[in-house]
Amino acid sequence: MKYALINGKKTEATKGAKGLCRYCGSELIAKCGEIKINHWAHKGKRHCDPWWENETEWHRSWKNQFPAAWQEVRHEAEDGEVHIADVKTESGWVIEFQHSFLNPEERRKRNAFYRKIVWVVDGLRRSTDIKQFQKMLDESRLVYKAPLILQVRFPEDCRLLREWHDESAFVFIDFKEVQASEQVPLWFLFLKVEDSGTYIGQFSRTEFIKLLSNNNEFGELLKNIIKSIHEILVKNERTIRSQRQNQLKQQALYSQALRYRSSRQPRSYRRKSSASKQWINKRQKPRRSKQRTSKRRGRGRF
Repeated sequence: MKYALINGKKTEATKGAKGLCRYCGSELIAKCGEIKINHWAHKGKRHCDPWWENETEWHRSWKNQFPAAWQEVRHEAEDGEVHIADVKTESGWVIEFQHSFLNPEERRKRNAFYRKIVWVVDGLRRSTDIKQFQKMLDESRLVYKAPLILQVRFPEDCRLLREWHDESAFVFIDFKEVQASEQVPLWFLFLKVEDSGTYIGQFSRTEFIKLLSNNNEFGELLKNIIKSIHEILVKNERTIRSQRQNQLKQQALYSQALRYRSSRQPRSYRRKSSASKQWINKRQKPRRSKQRTSKRRGRGRF
């Protein structure tokens, strides 16, 4: 936890400090060591939110891109259930930064709880993930160059896609190291649609933060651009698929008609046609040269 209340003020952890949890009111102790980043922890093993996970530098670097008032915001559902969002914008979008493995069932619960949720996933947690993802990119089919959109041919070969390709939430995968200075783009996973392929696209990191920081712009982007592009992709794919199915049906009908026509021919015609084929094959064989020999025929005289 990044913030605690000290004298009623939202304060970051410093060595030796004590504060109160802003959500459950219990005592917090500042943890300031050399291995983990500075953070607040509940006294003992207790935590007020079962969805909370220990923060890394990657978490903190992403949170710092947004105003302090948006960080670690209490979100309460209509039934009274309460959880702490990593970042919640003024327009109501919840951004969850996920580093550790998350059970798919718990992810679906969070999607249903927050509703307007965006996931940012750390793609460098496992060393094999970036290798699998790069191989998947090399085998993908280019759909558009600008913006870059690819159709994934073998999504089951990439563990990140198996874990995070979702039908109800927007997911961005981050492959940037915390200390790196270059702007590595995010990879966006288009929503999962039944009987459709898997599509991914590049997304500017700067534009992502800018759009989320401006009210309503991110929602308009998702609604008017990303969703409309995805609908076009799915529609085109289904059209191509139906055309291929029609071609296969026509080929099957044509083959069936030929078999039926062959079965209706009279036997004499079939024997004649087969005999003519044998005659043609025989005519095509090379002739052997034969030496002629003169022989006396008939009986001799007495």
